[in-house]
Amino acid sequence: MPAPKTLIGLSREELVAEMATLDAAPFRARQLWHWIYHRGARDFAAMTTLAKSFRAQLAERYSVARPVESRAQVSSDGTRKWLLAFADGQEAECVHIPEEDRGTLCVSSQVGCTLTCKFCHTGTQRLVRNLDASEIVGQIMVARDALGEWPSPKDDRQLTNIVLMGMGEPLYNYDSVAKAMTIAMDHEGLSVSKRKITLSTAGVVPMIARVGAELGVNLAISLHAVTDELRDVLVPLNKKYPLAELIAACRAYPTASNSRRITFEYVMLKGVNDSPADARALVKLIAGIPAKINLIPFNPWPGAPFECSTEHAISAFGNIVNTAGYASPVRTPRGRDILAACGQLKSASVKLKASERLKQPAEAAISGTPAAG
Repeated sequence: MPAPKTLIGLSREELVAEMATLDAAPFRARQLWHWIYHRGARDFAAMTTLAKSFRAQLAERYSVARPVESRAQVSSDGTRKWLLAFADGQEAECVHIPEEDRGTLCVSSQVGCTLTCKFCHTGTQRLVRNLDASEIVGQIMVARDALGEWPSPKDDRQLTNIVLMGMGEPLYNYDSVAKAMTIAMDHEGLSVSKRKITLSTAGVVPMIARVGAELGVNLAISLHAVTDELRDVLVPLNKKYPLAELIAACRAYPTASNSRRITFEYVMLKGVNDSPADARALVKLIAGIPAKINLIPFNPWPGAPFECSTEHAISAFGNIVNTAGYASPVRTPRGRDILAACGQLKSASVKLKASERLKQPAEAAISGTPAAG
């Protein structure tokens, strides 16, 4: 038997179309949307405003199951990391970072990554595939489940912010990311403000303007170097979209303003990119862009080729940037003990043949193992 189709990740219009195949009125889609994204229902039996016969009909054809938790870990600092398995057996990680004034969920957009940034653990895992919208939204729902945040609270949330900074390059999977974030921002569902969502890119220049125009979320640039020569090594995508093109795209980003600054992420690598000269060049490079600089102490991982800059070097670098008028907070490493910190995410997924991808969901259905859409 084929696995039931998931309703998670469908747009409102697609949900209406699915209900039409059951000869159900459009208002049924609105009811389902409420139960799935506001109430967090995990099965149709819980949707008590629907007739029992209709619930049974839905259960025969559809699913609202989440990705399966292969492993859940909690750091000594409260950071939580989930390794999630999808219908074809592939896996990706997401991380919840609790802070006094917010709770941020770091979401993955791909299994593995097509990029090979030299300081990033995920970059050592080749790209397996893109995640679809259901798998991206599913990460948010798994976190909400674990935090007990259903129905969607208006205030005092533990999950307030979403950052697309997990596994993968979001702009190489834009359609699924955009669809998932549109669902996340819907005020009748998960209801996360676009001002609380940040998309991080290594610099897929042609897509940056589209993000601003269509989603209006905050933009973060994974920068890490101030010359093409060095960035070509650290972030090889720079060979395709060099710094001049990237910075021009940032200057033109539709939502950039003093109240919604672009974030430039800068990992601090000892003796590589952390000199005072680098700091002065950075200030010159971004001059005139409403921005802040996130200085990220390098988070080690097994076999990493770099060391973290010294506290003195980070402080001196930050002082130069601050003096030039740019906020330059040093990101406190979180979840290092469970490899949940920035640049440490990686799963054991491997690329499967098409025949294997088709086989695994069927086996999961036979064994009774839940499968995501």
